[in-house]
Amino acid sequence: MRLFTLILLALLGGLQYHLWFGKNGLDDYYMMSDTVARQQQDNQSLKDRNGLIYREIADLTSGLEAIEELSRNDLGYIKQGETFYRIIPKKEKQEEASHE
Repeated sequence: MRLFTLILLALLGGLQYHLWFGKNGLDDYYMMSDTVARQQQDNQSLKDRNGLIYREIADLTSGLEAIEELSRNDLGYIKQGETFYRIIPKKEKQEEASHE
């Protein structure tokens, strides 16, 4: 009976070792669950960014105001009859005067 108990305890110890330290054990499980959580956070940030891009695309395809804003800011377009004023900060004027 004592030998049978020792065999069962050894078997239980071996199974516990595989559970805690073996391949696909609890250590691997916790590492993989952390990796999955990080990936889900990355996916959520990418979904948010894609949603922003989709809203911008919808705005560009449906409204002319966004196209006008982009052309004014990026390309420097001015409407006919508008006056364009360029304001140069003082700091730049002083630097230009000192270089001459």
